[in-house]
Amino acid sequence: MPGSISSPSNGSFTRSHRGGHGAPLVCLHGFADTWRTWELVLPWLERRHDVLALTLPGHAGGPPIAGEVTDTALADAVEREIDEAGFEIPHLVGNSLGGYLALRLASRGRARTVVALAPAGGWARGDSSYVNLLRFQRGLIERVRAGAPHAEAIVATREGRRLATQYLTTNFEHIPAELLALQLRGAAQCTAAEALIEHAMRSGWNLDAERVSCPVRIVWGTDDRLLPWPAAASRFRGEWLPHADWVELEGVGHCPQLDVPLETAQLILGFTSP
Repeated sequence: MPGSISSPSNGSFTRSHRGGHGAPLVCLHGFADTWRTWELVLPWLERRHDVLALTLPGHAGGPPIAGEVTDTALADAVEREIDEAGFEIPHLVGNSLGGYLALRLASRGRARTVVALAPAGGWARGDSSYVNLLRFQRGLIERVRAGAPHAEAIVATREGRRLATQYLTTNFEHIPAELLALQLRGAAQCTAAEALIEHAMRSGWNLDAERVSCPVRIVWGTDDRLLPWPAAASRFRGEWLPHADWVELEGVGHCPQLDVPLETAQLILGFTSP
């Protein structure tokens, strides 16, 4: 595996990471995560792309959210970051909430291609089971906040690492303990978590799919425990993006970039620079 990105020695979180050379590519993480979730795939992506990995507003290291916390506010903020980076129409890669935001930006004409890993927002219209999922996520954030002060001790044991990744991956042995500790602390410091959950419960998720004109690849792990396949993909498969390039990853969890980093990098690069 290529060398990984070094972690801040003081355990602090940063707004973004940029590296590599080539066509611009922006990576967007999921709910309560940070740009560090891409650490295991960045070395491969940076061989072919000028990569900007962002931390979303209201997340650990990210900028504050000005005004109401909504998905549109997040998309607006990411678009401003893209402009500030000097990217006009970059490739976009996103996981979960980040995958949904990548598609929202594509509907604005701001994506050359999109690779969405288990994008949020795909429950079938009228399916209320997503409300239970959101309530579960709220409880999960509370548990993570309780455990975050003990993050290093938790990830110091194999069982602790298994518990720390049980809703994210099915494979965890290769993930550095330091990265897992960063993820626990990062999730605990997501100040926008409750507001985003309340917004999703109140307003749901919407996508102007007819305006998505760029190539789209959607990747989903069959063992995703946060956005279960195929139920959580229903609107994408039926109403929104049935003609996207669909890839099922057998036995993989919610975060393929952590679960199977080499395969994920290949799926991204095979789409952005075939």
